[in-house]
Amino acid sequence: MRARKIIDANGIAQARGGQASWSARRSSETFAITGLPDIEVHPAKKTTDGAALWEVEVRGLDTFNSAEMKTESVEVDNRPCWMRDADYNGLVCYATQVLFPKTAAWDNLKRALGASPDESVWDHLAGTVSEPFADGVHKRIAVKVIDERGNELMVVKPLG
Repeated sequence: MRARKIIDANGIAQARGGQASWSARRSSETFAITGLPDIEVHPAKKTTDGAALWEVEVRGLDTFNSAEMKTESVEVDNRPCWMRDADYNGLVCYATQVLFPKTAAWDNLKRALGASPDESVWDHLAGTVSEPFADGVHKRIAVKVIDERGNELMVVKPLG
C-alpha cells in the first residue's frame, strides 16, 4: 500500500500516521521579502537653460518580518546595491545610475586595481544620493534596492 500525504492546516505535508514527510524546520520554509525602499525625491539645481533637475536619496529599506508580524528598517549603508531609473515606463526598470553603498568590498577592489583613484570616486560610487537628473517623458522614477541575498525591492514615485 502506498503512503498518502496529507497537508495539514499549516501547510506541512504529513505522511499517514502524522509523521512529517519532510523537515518542518525553519531552514526549510519558503521565504519571500516584502518591503519598500525608503526614498526621498527633491528638486536639485536647474540646468543653464532653466530646466528642473531632481535628486533621489535612499534612506533605507523597510521590510516586513512575517514571522514576527513587524516592520523592520535597515540603513541603506548595509545594502550592496541600489539603482535609479530616471524615467520609469511602468514596465521595465532601466537603471540609469547604480550605486554600491556597502563598502566592505571596495578595499579589495582598490588592491586588485593596484591604483588609487581619487577618494571622491569611491565616495560617489558608495553614495546614497543620486546625481541630479532631468525628468523624462513618463515623469516618474523607480528605485530598486538589492539586498545581500539578491532580493530586489522597488518603489516608484512621481516627479513634480
